[in-house]
Amino acid sequence: MSDRYARQTVLPEVGAAGQARLAAASVLVVGAGGLGCPVLQYLAGAGVGRLTIVDHDTVEETNLHRQPLYGMADIGRPKAQAAVAALARLNPAATTVAVGERLTPQNAPGLVAASDLVVDAADSFAVSYMLSDACLAAGKPMISASVVGTTGYAGAFCGGAPSYRAVFPDVSADGGTCATLGVLGTAVAVLGGLQAHLALHLLLGLEPSVLGRVVTFDARRLAFGGFAFAGSPEPPSVVPFIAPAAVREDDLVVDLRSLDEAPQSPFAGARRIGVESIEALAEPVPSRRVVLCCRSGQRALAAADRLRERGVTDLALVALG
Repeated sequence: MSDRYARQTVLPEVGAAGQARLAAASVLVVGAGGLGCPVLQYLAGAGVGRLTIVDHDTVEETNLHRQPLYGMADIGRPKAQAAVAALARLNPAATTVAVGERLTPQNAPGLVAASDLVVDAADSFAVSYMLSDACLAAGKPMISASVVGTTGYAGAFCGGAPSYRAVFPDVSADGGTCATLGVLGTAVAVLGGLQAHLALHLLLGLEPSVLGRVVTFDARRLAFGGFAFAGSPEPPSVVPFIAPAAVREDDLVVDLRSLDEAPQSPFAGARRIGVESIEALAEPVPSRRVVLCCRSGQRALAAADRLRERGVTDLALVALG
């Protein structure tokens, strides 16, 4: 066995058998940004045999303070490809595959089915719900994390544990993002490192299992917390995300973005209604499917919750990116 892994194979929790399990594992990592960088570095460094990296974005200079896989020469380069090149330098023995496209309801099931474990490092509600739905259906574990500002969490869902939707059924319409609220690079590194640890814990089959647990971190107060959610009930029904191409001609499409944000909607005849006014759409309840669209899916999820409270149940969501 290579000396590369000597410091971890000496651990009784790993050993030669554990290292062989890691070498045989296939992990899907969605997002090669602030969370994905430490995840990819530590999983490749630990000897995980195959890493499939999904990211449709390119490297920007504003990424570099918290995404150490990349350098100035990578600016403008697709993140998935830049990550593969960086990981090849780190561990040539690891097989890394770049998928330079957005995660969608169409490609998520196939990507999940081809993997033993899924890491949700996209920090997007739409991606988390899409991956959770696919992982729940396939029985695959999903490690998800999120961080904004100086606080965040990481948890292990599905694969025998309740889904992400069971723990986080609701979403705030006005929740901030790293772009609007900022983010501390070291806080992202801690949560991304924790994601990698949870993934290795599951791949090695350590006990007690981390499935059904969330760990929280407040970098300002230097405080860890968390909770267990085993036994949380799955929601009786969910509003699915669909691809733009799956929108039908007879759908009532609502673009939740403002005209300043998106002067032109990709859907002809789409109505422009903000989340704050969406209840008016339920008077009376529409007789056709309502498709709610926004950039990330966050406003669409919040609008769907408001409409369901008023009896609108035939709903679908589109994240336009």
